[in-house]
Amino acid sequence: MKSRFWIYFLATRPGFLTAAAAPVLVGSAAAFAFTGFFSISDFILALFAMLFLQAGSNIINDYFDHLSGDDPANKNPTPFSGGSRLIQQGRMSPRTALCEGLILLAAGGLLGIIIVLLSGSLLILVLGIVGLLGGFFYTAKPIKLSYRTLGEITIAFLFGILPVAGSYYLQIGMVDYCIPPPGLNSCFIPAAAIVSILIFLIIFINEFPDVGPDASVGKKTLVVRFGVARCASLYRAALALTYLIAAASLFFDRYMFYAAIAYLLTLPLGINVFRLADPKKLSEAHDIRVNARTIILHSVGSLALTAGFVVYGLAGGRP
Repeated sequence: MKSRFWIYFLATRPGFLTAAAAPVLVGSAAAFAFTGFFSISDFILALFAMLFLQAGSNIINDYFDHLSGDDPANKNPTPFSGGSRLIQQGRMSPRTALCEGLILLAAGGLLGIIIVLLSGSLLILVLGIVGLLGGFFYTAKPIKLSYRTLGEITIAFLFGILPVAGSYYLQIGMVDYCIPPPGLNSCFIPAAAIVSILIFLIIFINEFPDVGPDASVGKKTLVVRFGVARCASLYRAALALTYLIAAASLFFDRYMFYAAIAYLLTLPLGINVFRLADPKKLSEAHDIRVNARTIILHSVGSLALTAGFVVYGLAGGRP
């Protein structure tokens, strides 16, 4: 029994669940910077809803990638790509994977309904429905977003802007924008953009080792469609953009002041990742250092943004 539950746990790909926690942390901290208020109950509900939705989506994606032949065609999986491999190893049946994935998605949906009932917000309802459907149809028929060069952008939205905005909204009960009415200038958008790009980079970099199997089953990821060399340049440009956003925020968004400084402190790691994203290295299937460090940058960068917002809130809104 213990072994079985351990398999169920591994199927969720727990090493990647930071992708669900990061935007909730950043969005909630941004709201604290703006209001000086933090609701622990709203935070916990949002966090576990995201964790369940991501865990369920991970398993559902493994199930449909197995059906399509993508994961079975991958003879050189890495710890960061090629799925959990539990179905391919015979440790979990496809039917069990589908059932577990649907149960976890239902659990996330149930928490979403509780959040909607407590907040009375139609916006939260819409965001939740979009997140649920996006996670399911990332690989599921008939939409199969990841097979149509839409997967990377979808993940950037589902694990970036959408949950950052949703968590922010839950904490303050309103959403404002970069050019709001006087007195409502919180502008969480730069932080949400950075988180979106960072999660985009994780999905993007993990496509390089899988380019062969993906191409063989018609999964048109960015790397399959545009090639390693062009995508290496795109990866580097997107990474640099996160630091440009943070630098610009120092001058144009006072609520981002400490958060921007904190994120800029990750620049040495960013430079290291930038150097590793070399087309020659990315063509070598066994050189996965950049994959690991991209994940680290996402976690460290998101925590840096969170810490910066918290410092701003504790300082009483004084940059």
